[in-house]
Amino acid sequence: MAYIESRKNLTGSACGIAGLALTFTGIAGAYWPVVIAGLYGAGALIAPPERPPAPDFPDPSSQLESLRADFVTLREYLGEVELPPAASGRLVELTELLEGLLATGWVSEALGADPEGIHALSRAVHQDIPESVDTYLRTRWWTRLAPGTEPPERHLEQQLSLLHREAEALAAGLREAEARRQQTHTRYLEDRGRPN
Repeated sequence: MAYIESRKNLTGSACGIAGLALTFTGIAGAYWPVVIAGLYGAGALIAPPERPPAPDFPDPSSQLESLRADFVTLREYLGEVELPPAASGRLVELTELLEGLLATGWVSEALGADPEGIHALSRAVHQDIPESVDTYLRTRWWTRLAPGTEPPERHLEQQLSLLHREAEALAAGLREAEARRQQTHTRYLEDRGRPN
C-alpha cells in the first residue's frame, strides 16, 4: 500500500498515462505495451526519492514540567546541606529567581519559546548548583585537614553569584522579548489606525 502512494508509483503512472495517450494517437504502434511499460519505468526512476518523516522530538516547553519536578528535588537537597550565611543568602536569591522563572503561567509560555533559556535553566538545576554545593562540601572537609588554604566559601559565593547573574540575564532577555512584543503590537495598532 505504501508503494501505491509513493512518488515513484505516482510519477511512473503519470508517464504510463502519457504512453497510453501515445498509443491512442497511433504514435506507439504495435509496440504500445513496451512504450507504456518503458515510460512507467522511466517515470519511476526519475521520481524524487521518498523522504522519511522528520523525528518528532518533544517541544521545549514540554521539558518545563520535568524541570519543575527536578527543581523541587534540588530544593529538598539544598535544604539538607549546611552552608555559611553569605553563601546561603546568595543561594536563596538564586533559587527564588529560578522558582520565578519556572512558575507556571505566562512566564513559562515565554520561556517555552526560548529553547536556549530552557537549556540554561536545565543546566543550572541539573548540573551547576548541585556541583557547586557538592564541591564546596567536599572541599570544606579537606580544608579542615589542611588549614591555611583558601577557604572554599569564597569559591562557592563566587559560583552562586555567577549563576545568579546568568539567571538574571535570562530573565532580562525574556522581559525584553515581551517589551518588543508589546512595542510591535503598539506599532501595528498605530499603522492600522492611519488612513490610507
